[in-house]
Amino acid sequence: MPHYDLVIIGTGSGNSILGPEFADLRTAIVEKGVFGGTCLNVGCIPTKMFVYAADVAATPAGSSRFGVDEELTAVRWPDIRDRIFGRIDPIAEGGAEYRENHEDNRNVDVYRGEGRFTGMKELRVRFSDGRPDEVVTADRFVLAAGGRPVLPDVPGLAETGYYTSDTIMRLDALPERIVILGGGYIAAEFAHVFASFGVAVTMVNRSGALLRQEDADISARFTELASQRFDVRLDRKTVRARTTDNGVALDLEGPQGAETVEADLILVATGRKPNSDLLDVAATGVATTERGHVVVDDYQQTSVEGIYALGDISSPLELKHVANHEARVVQHNLAHPDDRIKADHRFVPHAVFTSPQVASVGLTEAEATERGLSFVVSKQDYAGIAYGWAMEDTTGFAKLLADPATGQLLGAHIIGPQASTVIQPLIQAMSFGLDARSMARGQYWIHPAMPELVENALLNLPLD
Repeated sequence: MPHYDLVIIGTGSGNSILGPEFADLRTAIVEKGVFGGTCLNVGCIPTKMFVYAADVAATPAGSSRFGVDEELTAVRWPDIRDRIFGRIDPIAEGGAEYRENHEDNRNVDVYRGEGRFTGMKELRVRFSDGRPDEVVTADRFVLAAGGRPVLPDVPGLAETGYYTSDTIMRLDALPERIVILGGGYIAAEFAHVFASFGVAVTMVNRSGALLRQEDADISARFTELASQRFDVRLDRKTVRARTTDNGVALDLEGPQGAETVEADLILVATGRKPNSDLLDVAATGVATTERGHVVVDDYQQTSVEGIYALGDISSPLELKHVANHEARVVQHNLAHPDDRIKADHRFVPHAVFTSPQVASVGLTEAEATERGLSFVVSKQDYAGIAYGWAMEDTTGFAKLLADPATGQLLGAHIIGPQASTVIQPLIQAMSFGLDARSMARGQYWIHPAMPELVENALLNLPLD
């Protein structure tokens, strides 16, 4: 039974932990799938590469209002797909090759298989190539095994050959019609991608709004805009999924009674869940939440001393930039156990790369109200800034929440062009304690650039 100083389970952000300071330790890495984790292989990187291609494809549809008549003549799906994975797959393969064969990793053993705890700090690995299982032990573990798509309990779904975000990007050909089950960020991004490529998109959502985790004003605006572009079915219960002579169908119950939507294929985008159950972390004494996330303290340590966790397996935020931050914290704390540092999750931003883009950091108005905070709100439309005129944008806006006494920002929410970029100075202000008035007046803002959206939103705050 091999014993290690350190075992890391998962090769997403967890793979970045092994720096030079660990070179003399006997270390193992366990990976049940493809090297690189969710973000590289099936998550943020390939999806955003598809989104960029979708943005290009969608341009001609709105060009005429600028006096430019353009036409989209073709979408070469195999070329789009192969450009993306022709870049990503070699990176994943190179990561595995480096860990398995490079001199820098002479003390690192790579286990290609699924790990499952069988006792305190005891892990059984079932090898992917069919070799006999092997049990390993270690003084310290890092749980970085990520998550996987949630499959709703819909009768007949398994027989439809459904797709998830893990599989949809490898399609051989574009469908003519797609039905997307879900209304969150994954559903919103793929709806934009497929619609831009000429696919008829139907979105089926059990609640009354899309992106309902966003601030209510952002969610309402996106729902309104998405309903103009896609066939959006809200407040629908999916009763059954089935195959048909022409593809697949979902039988629904909604405000108007029973109805059916048909398509060539189904994309299930109802969320993701942590892989803690696949690891059976309870067998090594690690606690989890009701949703299955591994419980960690401020130092990213679990309920068992010497076992750390990071990324989607422990964070409900499920964001790559969070996992990367947590990996740096874990790396430091493993290398410096007497001088540990805490993770900082105060101002974690996120973005939805759909059309229009959505970006957010801090509290929503509902959350601020629920906490009983004193706050003021301002809004600034893209249509009110010069670059907004250039873009003919009449729907996007920024919404800010701030403490009226101190001017400290409590939340920032943007829907519109390049929201994921435009929000960055607000994230910086919140992270470093810069108040709204100082931020607005204490620097130059390039005119007429998009950041004037932020400047005007700051100036509009009715501070004391």
